[in-house]
Amino acid sequence: MTTEIGRVRGLGSAHAGAHHWWHQKITAGTNFLLVVWLLASIARLPAYDYTTVRLWLHSMWVAVPMVLLIASVFYHFRLGLQVVIEDYAHKENRFVMTILLNVFTATAAAIAIVSILKVAFGAAA
Repeated sequence: MTTEIGRVRGLGSAHAGAHHWWHQKITAGTNFLLVVWLLASIARLPAYDYTTVRLWLHSMWVAVPMVLLIASVFYHFRLGLQVVIEDYAHKENRFVMTILLNVFTATAAAIAIVSILKVAFGAAA
């Protein structure tokens, strides 16, 4: 019973139409900035051997942006694949695939973040 413009202003049946889109755009921007930082930071290293990179990652000024990069990349990854699942997966499989996506993303991100923190806090090799 509403007009087309009324439906548009209502942002769809869930009333949150742009939320997912904004999160993808924000994570894309943060990914870009953090990858530029990572490439510039790696380019400034005197050598690329294990010891140099481990000492570089041992700094909190490096570990914190690396953890932010991992979190942003994996969240962006999850958002993108969620859209693919919602658009292309059969209705019967969507719930299971979404759960598997969330579990995989959280597990992989946690492994990466714990690895960075182990090096940053000086874990023995």
